[in-house]
Amino acid sequence: MTRSRTWTLTDVANDVWLDNFSVGNDNLRLATPHNWSIRKRTLRGGLRDGVDLIEVHNGALSYSILPTRGMGLWRGEFRGNFLGWRSPVQGPVHPQYVNLLDHGGLGWLSGFDEWMCRCGLASNGPPGEDVVTDRAGRTTRTPLTLHGRLANRPAHWVEVRVNLDPPHELTVIGQVQEAGLFLPHLCLTSTYTSIPGSPRLVAHDVVENRAAQPAEMELLYHLNLGPPFLEAGSRVVAPIRELAPLTARAAEGMDTLETYAAPIPGYAEQVYAYDLLADSHGRTLAMLYNAAADRGLALRWHHQDLPCFTVWKNTAAVEDGYVTGLEPGTNYPNFKSFERSQGRVRVLPPGGRWEGSWSLEVHDTAAGVAGVLAEIVTLQAHTRPVIHRTPQARFSPA
Repeated sequence: MTRSRTWTLTDVANDVWLDNFSVGNDNLRLATPHNWSIRKRTLRGGLRDGVDLIEVHNGALSYSILPTRGMGLWRGEFRGNFLGWRSPVQGPVHPQYVNLLDHGGLGWLSGFDEWMCRCGLASNGPPGEDVVTDRAGRTTRTPLTLHGRLANRPAHWVEVRVNLDPPHELTVIGQVQEAGLFLPHLCLTSTYTSIPGSPRLVAHDVVENRAAQPAEMELLYHLNLGPPFLEAGSRVVAPIRELAPLTARAAEGMDTLETYAAPIPGYAEQVYAYDLLADSHGRTLAMLYNAAADRGLALRWHHQDLPCFTVWKNTAAVEDGYVTGLEPGTNYPNFKSFERSQGRVRVLPPGGRWEGSWSLEVHDTAAGVAGVLAEIVTLQAHTRPVIHRTPQARFSPA
């Protein structure tokens, strides 16, 4: 049995909350040559005032977790390579300063500067009106805001765990609720794990329906990267079964689908829907890598858990947010009513749950990037991808 040490940083039910916390080689010596640490602090000043930040450094890869913002990842670094992007928003922004109804339901954007944020749990598409049937059998109309509420929900329980035996996993766990009287009651349990010295981070999520009625669920992982991984000549690659632009604007970029341009003032975003191939174990992957093919970030996940993959290209001026998003999800980020019509909205029975994992790995050598490219070539070898040049009814209502 593996031995471990645990610390509870937040437990609202028992009135536990630590303003500061630190553990590492200086006070818990493990049999590893890597100088690891886990630290928690509360940010002060400006729009970030009151945001809890947990900084994990495994000796090679560092990443900052935001319990106050749905257990998202604010930013990271791997051997001097910045992981994240430079948003016009000076974050991380406390949810109290984000009105999701602002700008016609686009208020989510005023808090958006994370490396990775979760979109969901009840919905994750654009703002609009959804038509639902309430418990009394009445048809009601409810406004949905951009990308849902999860990224602006604080965790009510957070724990840190360190395994004392090799390979000494460093783990941070948090729980976030979306609940209300006469409304769905969904709970996310998010677990991040890394090993000292590793370039890899693993995320494991469980979404539970804690109500006595069925509940709909949508979940998308919005992982965002700017320089040094994004630059003129960068490429995004994945083993493709079928692909289509989500909008007419995205269709304009089909000739440069895999590649990225330098920053372009006034650029309008382009979004693409992918149906990916998987190996015999159901695993798939995608990678963004730079023009020299010596820096890359690869994402891996199980296709059955996250069958929909979206690429968001926003090569705008640096001042306006030069960024791309790699986005595995349970659905595509369309209007919820459309995703429901396509059978892509999950329905959790009372007490039911959805469970899924994904991992990211950072490569800072040409050999590392080439190795991932070889995996993708192998998966693609026996399947000719179906590439649509215009939006398709299967993928979007456009």
